[in-house]
Amino acid sequence: MSNVLSSLDDRLERIVQQRQWSYDAICPVYDALRVRMTYASNMIEGQHLTLTETDHILQNKSSRTSLSHRHLESIDHATAWDTMMSYSQSDEPINAELLQALHTLVMRHTQPHEAGRYRSVPIVTQGSTWIPAHPVAIPYKIKQLFDEFKKTAIHPVTAAACMHARLMAVHPFMDGNGRTGRLVLNLWLIRHHYPPSLVGPENRAAYYTALQAADGGDFAPIGNVVLQGIFQTLTWYEETLRKSETPQA
Repeated sequence: MSNVLSSLDDRLERIVQQRQWSYDAICPVYDALRVRMTYASNMIEGQHLTLTETDHILQNKSSRTSLSHRHLESIDHATAWDTMMSYSQSDEPINAELLQALHTLVMRHTQPHEAGRYRSVPIVTQGSTWIPAHPVAIPYKIKQLFDEFKKTAIHPVTAAACMHARLMAVHPFMDGNGRTGRLVLNLWLIRHHYPPSLVGPENRAAYYTALQAADGGDFAPIGNVVLQGIFQTLTWYEETLRKSETPQA
């Protein structure tokens, strides 16, 4: 994997030489990235809005009383994405408070009674060796997790993948763990000057298989999924920029 990480760093360096990778650089394609990330994250959770439908609902918000549950999920994720991007430009620490703030936005219209709240009941899993954290242990485990990664010396992409997998293993909320966890994953990447990881529905099986492997102590598969998601974002970003910069006839 080290060779692939080096390849990523080399590719990013070439992009930086042509155009500084920053919040300002993302602006020309920000709306499209926001739609694509919202579509991808919700599809991984089993939602079935298409990319076009997601774009339509985010561009044409009507009265919330007329929107379905899945439409509200898209709007809430997009709002949380905007907030995550704002956090990426600040010195706000990546900690439990930030995690809960993002979860509040992800769940604010679909499950407001659960938004930002750690789960209060144990979860029983069947057919898996994964045992989510007991509710009493969640605050400690989340604090321990973020404190540990504040001082890690491993490659930022590897750190992001490991942190994400371990956060998913704690499963701090009743619902919305995946969407919130991927926002934190991408916040970490952007803070460390990497593009966000676009993990689309075509990667759904590999993503969940990788998380299961991480539960057993093997973090290489989730590292590969996150890395491929970054390459996917880079490819999409470069293509979109080229289209936006091509003079119209």
